[in-house]
Amino acid sequence: MFDEAGFLEAARILASEHGPGAVTVDSVTQRMKAPKGSFYHRFSSRDVLLGQLWLKLVLAYQEGFIAAIEAGAGLEAALHMPRWARAHLDDARVLLLHHRNDFVQGDWPAELRRGVRDQADRLQECLARFARDVFGRAGPLQIRRASFVLAEVPGAAIKGHLERGEVPPPIVDELITKTYHAIVESER
Repeated sequence: MFDEAGFLEAARILASEHGPGAVTVDSVTQRMKAPKGSFYHRFSSRDVLLGQLWLKLVLAYQEGFIAAIEAGAGLEAALHMPRWARAHLDDARVLLLHHRNDFVQGDWPAELRRGVRDQADRLQECLARFARDVFGRAGPLQIRRASFVLAEVPGAAIKGHLERGEVPPPIVDELITKTYHAIVESER
Protein backbone atom coordinates (compact mmCIF):
# COMPACT_ATOMS: atom_id res chain seq x y z
CA MET A 1 0.00 0.00 0.00
CA PHE A 2 2.78 2.47 0.90
CA ASP A 3 5.37 1.92 -1.80
CA GLU A 4 8.60 3.73 -2.63
CA ALA A 5 6.98 5.61 -5.52
CA GLY A 6 4.29 6.96 -3.20
CA PHE A 7 6.84 8.29 -0.74
CA LEU A 8 8.83 9.89 -3.57
CA GLU A 9 5.68 11.52 -4.95
CA ALA A 10 4.73 12.91 -1.54
CA ALA A 11 8.26 14.29 -1.14
CA ARG A 12 8.12 15.81 -4.65
CA ILE A 13 4.85 17.59 -3.90
CA LEU A 14 6.09 18.92 -0.56
CA ALA A 15 9.37 20.08 -2.12
CA SER A 16 7.59 21.83 -4.98
CA GLU A 17 5.22 23.62 -2.60
CA HIS A 18 7.65 24.53 0.19
CA GLY A 19 11.20 23.52 -0.84
CA PRO A 20 13.30 20.50 0.16
CA GLY A 21 13.60 21.72 3.75
CA ALA A 22 9.89 21.03 4.23
CA VAL A 23 10.37 17.37 3.40
CA THR A 24 10.70 15.53 6.68
CA VAL A 25 9.85 11.99 7.64
CA ASP A 26 6.88 13.37 9.57
CA SER A 27 5.59 15.59 6.74
CA VAL A 28 5.85 12.79 4.19
CA THR A 29 4.20 10.15 6.36
CA GLN A 30 1.45 12.60 7.40
CA ARG A 31 0.77 13.49 3.77
CA MET A 32 0.45 9.80 2.91
CA LYS A 33 -1.28 8.87 6.17
CA ALA A 34 1.38 6.20 6.48
CA PRO A 35 3.10 4.86 9.57
CA LYS A 36 6.72 5.88 10.05
CA GLY A 37 7.69 2.22 9.97
CA SER A 38 6.55 2.05 6.33
CA PHE A 39 8.87 4.92 5.53
CA TYR A 40 11.86 3.36 7.26
CA HIS A 41 11.10 0.01 5.63
CA ARG A 42 11.83 1.67 2.25
CA PHE A 43 14.30 4.45 3.11
CA SER A 44 17.03 4.40 5.71
CA SER A 45 16.77 8.18 6.20
CA ARG A 46 15.29 11.44 4.97
CA ASP A 47 18.56 12.06 3.09
CA VAL A 48 18.09 8.84 1.13
CA LEU A 49 14.53 9.84 0.18
CA LEU A 50 15.59 13.34 -0.87
CA GLY A 51 18.69 12.08 -2.67
CA GLN A 52 16.61 9.62 -4.66
CA LEU A 53 14.09 12.35 -5.47
CA TRP A 54 16.78 14.74 -6.70
CA LEU A 55 18.47 12.06 -8.79
CA LYS A 56 15.15 10.93 -10.29
CA LEU A 57 14.27 14.50 -11.31
CA VAL A 58 17.69 15.39 -12.70
CA LEU A 59 17.82 12.19 -14.76
CA ALA A 60 14.32 12.86 -16.12
CA TYR A 61 15.37 16.37 -17.12
CA GLN A 62 18.70 15.32 -18.61
CA GLU A 63 17.18 12.62 -20.80
CA GLY A 64 15.97 15.12 -23.40
CA PHE A 65 18.95 17.43 -22.94
CA ILE A 66 21.43 14.63 -23.57
CA ALA A 67 19.44 13.26 -26.49
CA ALA A 68 19.60 16.67 -28.18
CA ILE A 69 23.38 16.92 -27.66
CA GLU A 70 23.89 13.39 -28.97
CA ALA A 71 21.80 14.26 -32.03
CA GLY A 72 24.01 17.30 -32.69
CA ALA A 73 21.10 19.66 -31.97
CA GLY A 74 22.70 22.21 -29.65
CA LEU A 75 19.92 24.76 -29.91
CA GLU A 76 17.37 22.06 -29.03
CA ALA A 77 19.47 21.24 -25.97
CA ALA A 78 19.43 24.91 -24.93
CA LEU A 79 15.66 25.07 -25.45
CA HIS A 80 15.06 21.82 -23.60
CA MET A 81 15.02 23.53 -20.19
CA PRO A 82 12.08 25.90 -20.80
CA ARG A 83 10.19 23.22 -22.73
CA TRP A 84 10.70 20.69 -19.96
CA ALA A 85 9.68 23.30 -17.38
CA ARG A 86 6.44 23.94 -19.25
CA ALA A 87 5.62 20.24 -19.30
CA HIS A 88 6.81 19.58 -15.71
CA LEU A 89 6.39 22.86 -13.85
CA ASP A 90 6.43 21.40 -10.32
CA ASP A 91 9.44 19.21 -11.08
CA ALA A 92 11.25 22.15 -12.67
CA ARG A 93 10.60 24.25 -9.58
CA VAL A 94 12.03 21.53 -7.35
CA LEU A 95 15.05 20.89 -9.52
CA LEU A 96 15.95 24.33 -10.83
CA LEU A 97 15.21 26.55 -7.83
CA HIS A 98 17.31 24.49 -5.45
CA HIS A 99 20.85 23.21 -5.37
CA ARG A 100 21.70 19.55 -5.09
CA ASN A 101 23.03 20.20 -1.58
CA ASP A 102 19.61 21.48 -0.52
CA PHE A 103 18.41 17.90 -0.76
CA VAL A 104 21.10 16.10 1.19
CA GLN A 105 22.99 17.81 3.98
CA GLY A 106 26.63 16.73 4.19
CA ASP A 107 27.79 13.61 2.42
CA TRP A 108 25.41 11.82 0.11
CA PRO A 109 24.47 8.35 1.28
CA ALA A 110 26.79 5.72 -0.18
CA GLU A 111 24.04 4.10 -2.24
CA LEU A 112 23.37 7.37 -4.06
CA ARG A 113 26.95 8.58 -4.61
CA ARG A 114 27.46 6.37 -7.64
CA GLY A 115 24.27 7.57 -9.34
CA VAL A 116 25.19 11.19 -8.72
CA ARG A 117 28.74 10.61 -10.00
CA ASP A 118 27.43 8.84 -13.13
CA GLN A 119 24.98 11.67 -13.77
CA ALA A 120 27.67 14.34 -13.39
CA ASP A 121 30.08 12.40 -15.61
CA ARG A 122 27.46 12.00 -18.32
CA LEU A 123 26.65 15.71 -18.23
CA GLN A 124 30.35 16.63 -18.49
CA GLU A 125 30.77 14.26 -21.43
CA CYS A 126 27.87 15.97 -23.20
CA LEU A 127 29.26 19.44 -22.57
CA ALA A 128 32.64 18.29 -23.89
CA ARG A 129 31.00 16.76 -26.96
CA PHE A 130 29.10 19.98 -27.67
CA ALA A 131 32.27 22.02 -27.15
CA ARG A 132 34.21 19.84 -29.63
CA ASP A 133 31.39 19.88 -32.19
CA VAL A 134 30.66 23.60 -31.98
CA PHE A 135 33.86 25.26 -30.76
CA GLY A 136 36.40 22.87 -32.27
CA ARG A 137 37.86 21.55 -29.03
CA ALA A 138 36.90 20.65 -25.48
CA GLY A 139 39.31 22.70 -23.44
CA PRO A 140 38.26 24.45 -20.22
CA LEU A 141 37.20 27.67 -21.99
CA GLN A 142 35.12 25.84 -24.59
CA ILE A 143 33.41 23.71 -21.95
CA ARG A 144 32.72 26.86 -19.95
CA ARG A 145 31.08 28.42 -23.02
CA ALA A 146 29.07 25.23 -23.57
CA SER A 147 27.84 25.24 -19.99
CA PHE A 148 26.92 28.91 -20.24
CA VAL A 149 24.97 28.69 -23.49
CA LEU A 150 23.27 25.35 -22.82
CA ALA A 151 22.49 25.55 -19.10
CA GLU A 152 23.16 28.91 -17.48
CA VAL A 153 21.39 31.10 -20.04
CA PRO A 154 18.24 28.93 -20.10
CA GLY A 155 18.29 28.63 -16.31
CA ALA A 156 18.52 32.39 -15.86
CA ALA A 157 15.80 32.95 -18.46
CA ILE A 158 13.24 30.80 -16.65
CA LYS A 159 14.21 31.19 -12.98
CA GLY A 160 12.00 34.21 -12.24
CA HIS A 161 9.01 32.52 -13.82
CA LEU A 162 9.57 29.38 -11.77
CA GLU A 163 9.93 31.43 -8.57
CA ARG A 164 6.52 32.95 -9.28
CA GLY A 165 5.04 29.55 -10.14
CA GLU A 166 4.52 30.64 -13.75
CA VAL A 167 4.99 28.62 -16.89
CA PRO A 168 7.88 30.20 -18.84
CA PRO A 169 6.35 32.23 -21.71
CA PRO A 170 7.37 31.75 -25.37
CA ILE A 171 9.56 34.87 -25.37
CA VAL A 172 11.99 32.90 -23.21
CA ASP A 173 12.66 30.59 -26.16
CA GLU A 174 13.25 33.57 -28.43
CA LEU A 175 15.76 35.11 -26.02
CA ILE A 176 17.59 31.80 -25.51
CA THR A 177 17.73 31.28 -29.29
CA LYS A 178 19.17 34.75 -29.93
CA THR A 179 21.76 34.32 -27.19
CA TYR A 180 22.67 30.85 -28.44
CA HIS A 181 23.23 32.10 -31.99
CA ALA A 182 25.21 35.13 -30.83
CA ILE A 183 27.60 33.01 -28.79
CA VAL A 184 27.94 30.08 -31.18
CA GLU A 185 28.37 32.24 -34.27
CA SER A 186 30.92 34.53 -32.59
CA GLU A 187 33.10 31.50 -31.83
CA ARG A 188 33.10 29.99 -35.31
